[in-house]
Amino acid sequence: MKKILVANRGEIAIRVMTTAKKMGIKTVAVYSTIDRNAPHVQFADEAVCIGEAPSNQSYLLGSKIIEVAKQLNADGIHPGYGFLSENADFAEAVEKNGLIFIGPKSKAIKVMGSKLAAKEAVKAYDIPMVAGIDKAITDVNKAKEIGNEIGFPILIKASAGGGGKGMRVVEKEEDLESQMQRAISEATSAFGDGSVFIEKYVGSPRHIEIQVMADSHGNVVHLFERECSVQRRHQKVVEEAPSSVLTPEIRKNMGEAAVRVAKACDYLGAGTVEFLLDENHNFYFLEMNTRLQVEHPVTELITGIDLVELQIKVARGEKLPITQDDLTIKGHALELRVYAEDPLNDFLPSVGNLETYQLPVGEGIRVDNGFEEGMDIPIYYDPMLAKLITYGNTREEAIELMIKAIGDYEVKGVATTLPFGKFVCEHEAFRSGNFNTHFVKKYYAAEKIEAATTEEAKVAAMIAMKQYFEDQKIVRLPLN
Repeated sequence: MKKILVANRGEIAIRVMTTAKKMGIKTVAVYSTIDRNAPHVQFADEAVCIGEAPSNQSYLLGSKIIEVAKQLNADGIHPGYGFLSENADFAEAVEKNGLIFIGPKSKAIKVMGSKLAAKEAVKAYDIPMVAGIDKAITDVNKAKEIGNEIGFPILIKASAGGGGKGMRVVEKEEDLESQMQRAISEATSAFGDGSVFIEKYVGSPRHIEIQVMADSHGNVVHLFERECSVQRRHQKVVEEAPSSVLTPEIRKNMGEAAVRVAKACDYLGAGTVEFLLDENHNFYFLEMNTRLQVEHPVTELITGIDLVELQIKVARGEKLPITQDDLTIKGHALELRVYAEDPLNDFLPSVGNLETYQLPVGEGIRVDNGFEEGMDIPIYYDPMLAKLITYGNTREEAIELMIKAIGDYEVKGVATTLPFGKFVCEHEAFRSGNFNTHFVKKYYAAEKIEAATTEEAKVAAMIAMKQYFEDQKIVRLPLN
C-alpha cells in the first residue's frame, strides 16, 4: 500500500494521514468547497475538491470518492469515522473497484449496523444481553405484553439507530403507545427505517466499551476498555481509559465477550463492542461500532499501540504483530471532545470565527486538532474542533493535567465545551469514580459554570488590583 485516500475531514483526517506518513504512505485528501483551506487539505500530499459544502454533495458521495482514488492511483481508502465509515454499500463498492477498504468487510458492517441483526449474530456466542425482545415490533398490545413480562420501565430503541435517536424510556404501561409512535417516527426520519425493539431499561448504567482488533488470519485481540459514561443527549463528551470501576475479573470477562462478538461477524480491523454495566456490575451487550472510534486516543496512550497503523497493516493482509498476552495497561488517559457548542445554552452549536485559537502543549498533553486560528466554523458538519487528551501515571494525575490543559487552551470567537470539561473534572462524583450515564442530568447546570466563571473573574480582578497597589508603593528614583 503506497497511497491512501482519506475520505474524511478535520482532526480524524489529519490523524490518519499522520500515521500513513510515518509508514511511508502517500496521502490524498478530499474536500468540499468550504474546506478548501482546511488544515487536512494542506497536510495531505495531494488534495481534490469533490463538491459543495453540504455533506450530501461532497463527503457522502461514495462513487465520486472512489473515482478520485482510482484516478490518483490510490491503493486504499480510509473512511475515518462518521460520513461513509459504517456504510456497507460504500465498503463493498470500494472492494469491487479493486481498492482496499481500511475497515471491516461489508457483511460485518451490515450485520452490526442493525441492533437486531447484531443481537441475532451474537446469540450463539454466550454474550450477556439485556432482557427484552430481539425482533422488530409495531403492535402496541404485544409491546404492552412484553413490557409487563420483563417489567417497567422499559426502553424502546431504533434498530438502525445511534446517538439516542429513536430511543424512548417508558416508565408505565399507559405511556407506551405514544412513546412507541414517537420512537418509530423519529427512527424513520433519521435512518429511513422505523424498526424498533424493546429492552428492559437499566436504570443507572455505566457505558463501557471494549476496543478490539482482528486480522484476516483468525487472530482477534482486545485492547481493554474505555469508560464513556459522561454524555449529553446520548453523545459522549468525556472518555477515559481504563475505567475506574472494573475489577481485573470483570475486565477479562468483558474483553473475552468482545472478542467473541468480533468472531461472531467474522470481523476485520478495528472495532468497538459497547456494553452497559449495571449498578451490580453485570454487563450487557449493547452494539458494535464497525470503525475507529472518536475516543481511540485514550486506548493508544494506555497501551502504547497506534491503532491506525494496525488498521492499515491488517487491511493489507498482515498478521497482527501482537497477541493478547503482549498487551498491558500502563497509566491513565482522559479525553475531552472540544465542540464548538455553548454549554451555557443547552450545548447548541456555536458558529463564528476562531479569532484566537491557541492549543495547550506539554508532557502528557495530546491534541488531535482540525482547525487553525482565523478559520470559520462551518455549519454543515459535526461541530467538533479537536480532542484534548491527557495522560498520567494515575487517574488523579490525568485529571489534574486535563484541568491545567483546559486552562491553557485559548479560544475566542466561539463558545466551546472546554468549561464543561473543567466542570466535570472538578466534580466530586467524577473524581471519586462514582458516576453513571446520568451524570449531566444529575449534576450539571449552566448556572454552575456561570457562577464559577464569575468567581474566577472576581479573584483575577482582586489579584490585579492588589498588584496595582503594590506597584504604586515602589519608589521610582529620578533618572540623572
